[in-house]
Amino acid sequence: MKARMQNPAKLLPDAMNGIQNLYKAMHQGGVEPRTLDLVHLRASQINGCSACVHGGVTGAKKGGETDERLHAVAAWRETPFFSDSERAALALTEAATRLADRSGQAVPDAIWDEAADHFTEEQLAAIILMIATTNFFNRLNATIQEPAGTNWG
Repeated sequence: MKARMQNPAKLLPDAMNGIQNLYKAMHQGGVEPRTLDLVHLRASQINGCSACVHGGVTGAKKGGETDERLHAVAAWRETPFFSDSERAALALTEAATRLADRSGQAVPDAIWDEAADHFTEEQLAAIILMIATTNFFNRLNATIQEPAGTNWG
């Protein structure tokens, strides 16, 4: 498989700098890197972004994540492998990624309240930025058909 074009984040002069600044900010938000990795992976799974799923698994494994947990992210509700705070982050990820799946509140109060019970506002900001940035990359990669295993960063 070959991408339709070079990734737009590489083509425009300042795009990569902005993206790197977002990642730097997210990782200064006080959320465990493993949780941010799970958020990235789950959003990418929902959106069917093979490049981001591959990159997310690769990055999470480098960060010490286990195969057992990585294999279970898509079915996190039915497994015992995730903490309550990780479950809250994953639920928030699903709601914020699937905005059009609900009429009324895209992110229901119950999901928000559960996440807010586990994370400070600064931590929630980091998680929300990870969700949004991942969805951004998923859309870029899906549009240009970026293949899994590409290292363009």
